[in-house]
Amino acid sequence: MEKSRYIAIEGPIGVGKSSLAELLAKELGGRTLIEEVDANPFLPKFYGDIKKYAFQTQLFFLISRYQQQKEMTQQELFSSTVISDYLFAKDRIFAYLNLDENELSLYEQVYRLLDTRIPKPDLVIYLQASTDILLERIGRRNLDYEQGIKEGYLEKLIDAYNRYFFYYTDTPLLVVNTTEIDFVNTPEDLTNLVKEIKTMKGGSQHYIPLSSRQLKSL
Repeated sequence: MEKSRYIAIEGPIGVGKSSLAELLAKELGGRTLIEEVDANPFLPKFYGDIKKYAFQTQLFFLISRYQQQKEMTQQELFSSTVISDYLFAKDRIFAYLNLDENELSLYEQVYRLLDTRIPKPDLVIYLQASTDILLERIGRRNLDYEQGIKEGYLEKLIDAYNRYFFYYTDTPLLVVNTTEIDFVNTPEDLTNLVKEIKTMKGGSQHYIPLSSRQLKSL
């Protein structure tokens, strides 16, 4: 989509959202909006005890994301291309995965107050990858608080993301399977992905690329 002014990238932990946001900003001459994950003081405790710290972690992220989005709109969002490494609406994926019934009821009240004030992207890019690839990428970036992420939790998160985006119709959606590609270290993979983004017409579209290595062997 050549005229996209606001692109949001989504996907589970370790899939490469921030990396792709930085690369796309360079390719499209825009600027990034990167979620300040490390600023959440509850996150390291969350992975150690999800049930105990889920609500505090979730509420902090919700308010933080809202403040960041409002600042973006006040800075004349549409005067330049903005590439965000998260979609505000995805906050509910984690809420429904981790909160109990009472916590979720309170969360929904706060969420509904904030959601109507947030601009929708021109395009959402949903990055997918297999569980083992995600675990490998998480291990490679070696963040202390992420080392407590269990495979079972990651699989539940992947399922929750897939369910959410299966029914997603709010904006044009490009689903990209990244299991076989490396857009960070392989320029051809990035070039092909950018081409796919630019030719996106609307609605929902799936892109399941072969790696550059596989293409050369054909």
